[in-house]
Amino acid sequence: MSAVFDPAPLAGVVVVRPTLHRDARGFFLETFRAESYARAGIATSFAQENHSRSRRGVLRGLHYQITHTQGKLVRVARGRVWDAVVDLRRGSPTFGRGFGLVLDDERGTALWVPPGCAHGYLTLSEEADFLYACTDVWDPAGERTIRWDDPDLALAWPLAESGPPVVSEKDARGLPFRDAPLFP
Repeated sequence: MSAVFDPAPLAGVVVVRPTLHRDARGFFLETFRAESYARAGIATSFAQENHSRSRRGVLRGLHYQITHTQGKLVRVARGRVWDAVVDLRRGSPTFGRGFGLVLDDERGTALWVPPGCAHGYLTLSEEADFLYACTDVWDPAGERTIRWDDPDLALAWPLAESGPPVVSEKDARGLPFRDAPLFP
């Protein structure tokens, strides 16, 4: 198998640890194999793939869509980020809880974020290239944002490592968790 699939503390969220093959030339890793992901219970049909670049301290999120709900397979191609997920599925055993971990280009770890979760990240390196494959297309009319610093979520953003966060106007206007549209 090309990767190890470890359950995260949130229902349905999976940490994907690929096998890195290193030598004097650099490294090689398999970022996706449909058969392996399907065995791990992860959707293997992606409708859109995105690439964003951010500088140190940029915080993006917490984003989700109430229409065209997306599952996301996320990873860092260059740099280092702290990645955060919040479970917005009322019927989930981990509803309302959050989880975060470091993703970087050294280990190649990826994260599966299932539909019904909000997602965001904070750039810890000077610059980071962040990739995410989505199970549905971006729908600007259905996009929603929860405040990254909502005290009800108590996410442990590593701000001491990144400096003050740089947040978009849209993200600064995010809703508190208690007022956000959620999933059944």
